[in-house]
Amino acid sequence: MEKVLRRFSTAFKQAVVADVRSGQYTVLEASRIHEIHFAIIYRWMKHYGGPGSQTRIVRIEMPDERNRILKLEQEKQALEKALAQAQLKIMTLEATLEVLEERTGQRIKKKTDTPLSNDSGNDRPT
Repeated sequence: MEKVLRRFSTAFKQAVVADVRSGQYTVLEASRIHEIHFAIIYRWMKHYGGPGSQTRIVRIEMPDERNRILKLEQEKQALEKALAQAQLKIMTLEATLEVLEERTGQRIKKKTDTPLSNDSGNDRPT
């Protein structure tokens, strides 16, 4: 027995969906008439059925949940603003140090990747 693979045109799919949506046929009746599995018609309805056939997600929440979310968003914005200001301050200080090092010819900024030594450079007797 040879296997037959049936392909349906977009116009045919839309016509079947229109018949079901208009109430002319139910999904099961249309599947019997056209000899198509009902799941395929449901898939076509989801794809070609228009905006009413799309799945919508509705979030149901308590009033205090919404207030908490708004409060957390405000806190997040405040923290982001504080972080941006701190980064600007760091950049300004680093630029100031670079200019000072250029003008004085001395290294002011310590290297943070080298270990600290016991001799801090002070010539104080111990």
